[in-house]
Amino acid sequence: MLMLALNGIRTRWITFVGSFVALALGVGLIAATGLALAATFDAPERGPERFAAAPVVVRAADHLRVDTPTGTRSKPLDHPGPVSRRTADRLAALGRTVEDRTFPADVTAARTGVDAKEPRMGPDTTAARTGADARKPRPGQDADVRAGHPWQVAAAAPYRLTSGRAPAAPGEVVVTTRPGGAPLRTGDRVLVRTPAGNAPRTVVGTVAGRGFEDAVFFTDDEAARISPDIDALVVHADATAVRRALGPDSGMDVLTGHDRRRADPDPDRDARALVSVNALLGTAAGITLFVSAAVVASTFSFAVAQRRREFGLLRTAGATPGQIRRTVCAEAVLVGVLASAAGVWLGAGGAPLLVGRMAEAGLAPPWFALGDASWPLHAAFWTGVFVATVGALVSCHRAGRTAPTEALREAAVDSRVMPASRWAAAVLVLLTGLGLPALALAVDPGDLLGRKSYITRPMLLVVGFALLAPVLVRPVGRLLTWLPARLPGATGVLVRENTAAGVRRTAAVAAPVLITVALAATLTGTVATLEEARATEARTATTADFVVTPGQEGRPLAPAFVERARAVEGAVVSVSRSTAVTVLEEDTALVTSEARAVDPARLAAVSELPVTAGRLADLDDDAIVVNEEWLTTRVGDRVTVWLGDGRKASLRIAAVLATGTGDNGVYVTRRNAGGAGVDRIDVKVAEGADRRAVAAALHTAGAATGTRVTTRAEWLAANGPGTNDQTRTGLRMILGIALLCTATALANTLVMATSDRVRDLAVLRLAGATAPQVLRLVAAEAVVAVGVGAVLGGVVAAVNLLVVWGALVLLGVMSAVVVPWGTLGLVVAAAALLAAVSAVLPASLALRTRPVELAGARE
Repeated sequence: MLMLALNGIRTRWITFVGSFVALALGVGLIAATGLALAATFDAPERGPERFAAAPVVVRAADHLRVDTPTGTRSKPLDHPGPVSRRTADRLAALGRTVEDRTFPADVTAARTGVDAKEPRMGPDTTAARTGADARKPRPGQDADVRAGHPWQVAAAAPYRLTSGRAPAAPGEVVVTTRPGGAPLRTGDRVLVRTPAGNAPRTVVGTVAGRGFEDAVFFTDDEAARISPDIDALVVHADATAVRRALGPDSGMDVLTGHDRRRADPDPDRDARALVSVNALLGTAAGITLFVSAAVVASTFSFAVAQRRREFGLLRTAGATPGQIRRTVCAEAVLVGVLASAAGVWLGAGGAPLLVGRMAEAGLAPPWFALGDASWPLHAAFWTGVFVATVGALVSCHRAGRTAPTEALREAAVDSRVMPASRWAAAVLVLLTGLGLPALALAVDPGDLLGRKSYITRPMLLVVGFALLAPVLVRPVGRLLTWLPARLPGATGVLVRENTAAGVRRTAAVAAPVLITVALAATLTGTVATLEEARATEARTATTADFVVTPGQEGRPLAPAFVERARAVEGAVVSVSRSTAVTVLEEDTALVTSEARAVDPARLAAVSELPVTAGRLADLDDDAIVVNEEWLTTRVGDRVTVWLGDGRKASLRIAAVLATGTGDNGVYVTRRNAGGAGVDRIDVKVAEGADRRAVAAALHTAGAATGTRVTTRAEWLAANGPGTNDQTRTGLRMILGIALLCTATALANTLVMATSDRVRDLAVLRLAGATAPQVLRLVAAEAVVAVGVGAVLGGVVAAVNLLVVWGALVLLGVMSAVVVPWGTLGLVVAAAALLAAVSAVLPASLALRTRPVELAGARE
């Protein structure tokens, strides 16, 4: 059997080379993405940074823990509280303590002294500054974003002075230095912007940066004045004594050893950075597996269909159906093993390139690197063998049923291309692919907007349409060739008839195009539609004339700006804070929702939220506004929630908002903000007020405090569709993988099909067709086959986009469906060009032989 399989591979090497290349490429992509995916399972181990030299660190608990009937549930707190003065005094009795405070301290530098340079002039400067004034840094200069701390806590890192001395007066600071950073040196005069305002200060010392932050150190008294809350406490005492002094219900965490990392700035940043990488690579691996399995199965099926006469001759010579099946299966396993081994080798070499490209594109953090896991290579190898074997099983069954009379069949007309089993499978898959979205629309429309849903949902419809392709090819092909068949000349008629007669060939070419067009249109179209829906929601909900946000993401607005904005004449100012609330659902799961703390009296003036029940005006310190996703949505009912700082509260539902795309969150008042700072201000120009004067006042205050002031149109444009470059890059990567698999399968199938039609081409030459006419006919047939796949893929995409649109309508968002015509055009054009070239090249080689010799050849 092995020798027979080897002989079959040798005599029909073109067919098996196509299968080999398609499978090897698929296994290589699975291996590469698998190796990269394995590296995301563990974030790099990093020790404590800010408190590496501290014996014990005490800080407020950063996780909410709630006991439930099924165990203790935990969620991170949005705003952990400070360490109270009472707690600090109690722990001071155990040993020396150091109070840590962290606050924004952005530096604008201007060198003074012998080598002083004139500070950069702003755009509003009309004359050069001289004398003592030239030494003063100005707010218009670009600020170096830094964090402020008291000097005493510097030893906990530890930071060591590299020049100068420690700060001893309110106007003195010590700064960190870093390679390539701002050239700050001892003696420099700098402007430091803190929550307490802008003030010039003198750099009296420098310390070498440690990589995790750029810091400015003040005297302890000045740091306490700028930021009165104690963020953490370094205690030089035994940890057991500290825990005993605090007691079990203090709400404080006592951190020692590696746990001190939890007090570092953003300790979960590494793990969080890997979440999106994991999701992207998991999606890419899944799509690669799906596309590879589909194209390999299609290739094997077409290869068996091409060998009907061969199997008929073997049956005539006495071969049993079982022998035919075993031969085909042995060939598939042999090709699968060889191709999978080659794919593993390709994947092992391509994985470092993939990881490096992801880091360059910003899809992965710069430190992301491959580990030493080998299981993805084993998984990819056996997946390839499995896909090849399974893809051949159906073909084996069909090959075994080949009748001896097939050896006498001279016509290339495909008949009975859809057995009953394939009909049943196609109908079942299509009903499932349509039934699941219909059920979700009726039960939970919001579930259809999730990434997992809109990525996996098209696959069922793709499989269903691919199974029905032999039935759909004839009507779609005739539709596409209706006009060409009526043009002068025989080319259009021949294309129509050859497409209808060679159903299996056309279906094999259309299958990879169907997959790619469906995935490209569904993924890019769904993402664009959701972005447009969110932009529509934002345009509807935000009616302010100006939107003010921090200049540095993640920071609160400067209190000085908030005060100045409230004092602007003719401005209706709505101040809000970003926070979170957590609720225990069904006594089993803690669910955290994003929330905004607002002033109810001002909210209505700057927004029009989609209220479905209740009134926003009823929001007060004892109330909450929820959305329809909450389990409890009846106005007047009370819900138990935990606020951003962990406090438990029972609040009355004042109003309910439509779910929308998921951005309609929860609203509370400032008292329930959990210690959050102001991070957004919506400003409406009062009726009759001077818009230009309001804008000028806001921009002046913003320039002095590093605050971003934008008009409503500018804010909507910055937060509108197409702004997430990382998402678009990730989609391009996924689609690139699918296109690579499709291009390989398309080229392989057409080379196989055209090489098998040399006698047909010779007959056309003998009938009087010239070589250019034959080549044009071959190219036109390939393009029509691509068109068939594009039409079927477009139908799949249309169904999926209509499902997304229906979900949005049911969620209360009236937004248009965005069809990615540009992407679809490029995909179809590239597929058509590749198909034409892949068909014309082998045909042109075949036409070099005399037509009489080709017409007399027998397989």
